[in-house]
Amino acid sequence: MKTPDLSRNISRQINWSAGKMPMVAIGVFLIALWQLMVTVLELPVYVLPGPLDVLKALRSDSRLLFTGLLFTLKVTVCAFAVAVTVGVLISFLLAQNRTVEQSVMPYMVILQVTPIVAIAPLIIIWISNTFVALVTIASITALFPIVSNMTLGLRSVAPNLHSLFRIYRATRWQTLTRLKLKSALPYFFAGARISSGLALIGAVVAEFVAGTGGTQSGLAYIILESGVQLKVPRMFASLFLISLTGIALFAAMVFISNQVLGAWHESTVKAEH
Repeated sequence: MKTPDLSRNISRQINWSAGKMPMVAIGVFLIALWQLMVTVLELPVYVLPGPLDVLKALRSDSRLLFTGLLFTLKVTVCAFAVAVTVGVLISFLLAQNRTVEQSVMPYMVILQVTPIVAIAPLIIIWISNTFVALVTIASITALFPIVSNMTLGLRSVAPNLHSLFRIYRATRWQTLTRLKLKSALPYFFAGARISSGLALIGAVVAEFVAGTGGTQSGLAYIILESGVQLKVPRMFASLFLISLTGIALFAAMVFISNQVLGAWHESTVKAEH
């Protein structure tokens, strides 16, 4: 009985690996082309470093880079947690009443479309604690996708299921927790995937605006400092770590989403076949 399951799992692993091969091949080709161009044109490292120069910077400045990475990641995770908590609470409030939603949502849109670079200096002035200011800026950047998607999910309940709960005289709390919340989970995770990346972007932008050094310095400050010192390979190494962090956050949200929705939601169930 276990043999078919084992064969199916092996087949899935082979298919998954085969599906990723074109992506890996394109990445290797682009990196090789980059190194070839730098070598043939003899470009100096302060103009465009090659991949090998970036690797050398990662190794020689590893302590500085990874210290900055941990600080940026700390700000990002805290901001994402705040955005999720506040966003879900706001969504619960908006989903209860159409009038409340129509009154509050325009201000959420205004907050979203306002360039964070424009208001970040004010937040840094108003909040004396640098870390709290950075988290606040990143949280504002990541808030809207959670509110928008979660509110839509809470309102996207099948009418027949809603009628069934009414027939059985379910309370508003039971309807919210057992029906609306479960229906909203796919929308929530769709927003969370976007929000996790925006939290990282907000953290980097906040660090650029704050421009603080010492223990309050992340990868963005390292980029600024490296630019002044013309240490361009270190700048590229910092950018590489930021990109890698964004990919890791997105992959983590996809993994959690698949674990939560995989057993019942069609978007993940169909992916297995």
